[in-house]
Amino acid sequence: MTERDSLKTLIIAEAGVNHNGDINLARELIDVAAEAGADFVKFQTFTADTICTINAKKAEYQNETTDADESQYAMIKRLELTKDMHRVLIEHCKSRNIHFFSTAFDTDSIDLLVELGQDSFKIPSGEITNLPYLRYIGKLGKPVILSTGMSTLHEIQVSLEILEQEGIPRSLITVLHCNTEYPTPITDVNLRAMLTLRDTLGVKVGYSDHTLGIEVAIAAVALGATVVEKHFTLDRTLPGPDHQASLEPKELKKMVRAIRNIEKAMGDGVKRPSPSEVKNIPIARKSLVAAHAIQEGEIFCEANLAVKRPGTGLSPMRWDEVLGCKAPRDFKVDEMIEL
Repeated sequence: MTERDSLKTLIIAEAGVNHNGDINLARELIDVAAEAGADFVKFQTFTADTICTINAKKAEYQNETTDADESQYAMIKRLELTKDMHRVLIEHCKSRNIHFFSTAFDTDSIDLLVELGQDSFKIPSGEITNLPYLRYIGKLGKPVILSTGMSTLHEIQVSLEILEQEGIPRSLITVLHCNTEYPTPITDVNLRAMLTLRDTLGVKVGYSDHTLGIEVAIAAVALGATVVEKHFTLDRTLPGPDHQASLEPKELKKMVRAIRNIEKAMGDGVKRPSPSEVKNIPIARKSLVAAHAIQEGEIFCEANLAVKRPGTGLSPMRWDEVLGCKAPRDFKVDEMIEL
């Protein structure tokens, strides 16, 4: 891997549950993510029976985007992906040259993803206080992406310690700053918290974005996010809990392109003239020239010296050195000074 590659942001196109339980819709989402240039397309692996009780309430935004009389259990039940559906999606990802990824919400789902060959794992924000789950993930010893929506710094620190105790070194953990409101109000984003996570916890950081639009995700990359995750859909008007807060295909492509441009713009941090601007140095900088005609032997002084473009002669930084010296020859007005 080159130095440039090592600075590349991992872009996860979050299909999530925007397939609505339809395998064909899920395949189309993979196509969109691949065409946009994302690195991973991510789904969610769960069963309603293991994720919530029958009487569990939905989030406020879910009530607004789905039937308010429908329970969380019923909503989740129709969004499940079977093992066979996972296999189909994995194969389709291979055919489109994009990596398949999924978030497991329970230990049975973790086992399924392990069986299917997934070699890194995403811990969703809701599981950051789930001790048995964290221990189960930790024992795998695989790279982990940890989302931190709704969390305090202390809760994140505790979860990291649990993962480390079970066998995952901190170097294999990337912590995503996140807000779980869909969509997240701009005033609640608090992107600087991502830097706090990096500096306080000593981890690689990223950002899981639930805002509308693409500006915040791009800003996160400029701040140093190594991973960016963003929900997308085929059409925001489709029924389902997350479609309205997701990007449509053209927006996803625009976000990926903007992030790749930001990566290039970040550079290596060394301050020096860039290859494109070197040619401008003699044009924009200045040289010492004769303010008026100077006779040979005349003493250079402030009255007979001037500083003008182009910058192809003696640098004005040698002003003090030149003052008091004798002119070695005659100089016409505006002629470059020589010693």
